[in-house]
Amino acid sequence: MFNFEKNIEKNLEAQMSAKEEKQEKKGFFKRLVEGLSKTRNNIVSGLDSVFSGFSKIDEDFYEELEEILIMGDLGVRATEQILDELRDKVKENHIKDPQECKQLLIDSIRNQMKVDSTDYKFEEEKSVVLIIGVNGVGKTTTVGKLAGKFKAEGKKVVIAGADTFRAAAGDQLKEWANRSGVDMIGGTEGADPGSVVYDAVAAAKARNADVLLVDTAGRLHNKKNLMNELGKINRIIEKEYAGVFKETLVVLDATTGQNALAQAKEFSEVANITGIVLTKMDGTAKGGIAVAIQSELSVPVKYIGVGETIDDLQKFDANEFIDALFDVNEDQ
Repeated sequence: MFNFEKNIEKNLEAQMSAKEEKQEKKGFFKRLVEGLSKTRNNIVSGLDSVFSGFSKIDEDFYEELEEILIMGDLGVRATEQILDELRDKVKENHIKDPQECKQLLIDSIRNQMKVDSTDYKFEEEKSVVLIIGVNGVGKTTTVGKLAGKFKAEGKKVVIAGADTFRAAAGDQLKEWANRSGVDMIGGTEGADPGSVVYDAVAAAKARNADVLLVDTAGRLHNKKNLMNELGKINRIIEKEYAGVFKETLVVLDATTGQNALAQAKEFSEVANITGIVLTKMDGTAKGGIAVAIQSELSVPVKYIGVGETIDDLQKFDANEFIDALFDVNEDQ
């Protein structure tokens, strides 16, 4: 009888957890729809005018679409791939009416954004996650939000404050660590980032942490120093934390549009980037940059931020993103 009651209790807990997760997802989708409103006005209204303004599918039609997608920050490469796919589908299905192209175009954009479930393998393994990016993009905040997210999932988290060059970085990170209820290993301003990471690895091993999050300095103007610093950090992790899963996420500010893509390219020259975190999606008309970055770098967008709270940073979902961008009802 006791086991039967326990099973009922477990099932109820699982149902409640699933319900809460669904509500959180719905809440985030709603914020994403609102957050992408500027991007939607920038891209979708232009596309709609092309679909309704042309009576036939010809080169002029494709050129108009190309201009709107490129102006919407989707980038040249992604735009070419999207339109090549659209042309093939139009030919294959003998489509004559431009209006019938809308869903095909949405599907082509969606195909550019797919993120494989294996891209989140680091969440299931004992891992070190390096967070890189220039100052001002929300890098330290991202570390804090990820710490809170992983802690809420029952993981043991340690934060390394290896950005010892920006005076406020340590204090800001400490605040996030306290808020999330996780341990932080930091150094004084100007301390050697490598020694901070060395101490943090020792702490993560001693506490049997599931995730070690490393906040690094963002100094793209001096790539040689940055390369040396990241190289040293990586060597320490490889030597002192052998066998751990290593993830490198670059944080980019979506409001900067093509500059974000340029930053991602520069960081990819000094680090083996495995994923992108796009912040400030709620304040930009340049949200199409998410498509461009993934296409240009062949690196997936893994997290997306649409606000200030911990819940406003979520795993990137291509279907959710495209549905929000084109304002498709989530339950459809």
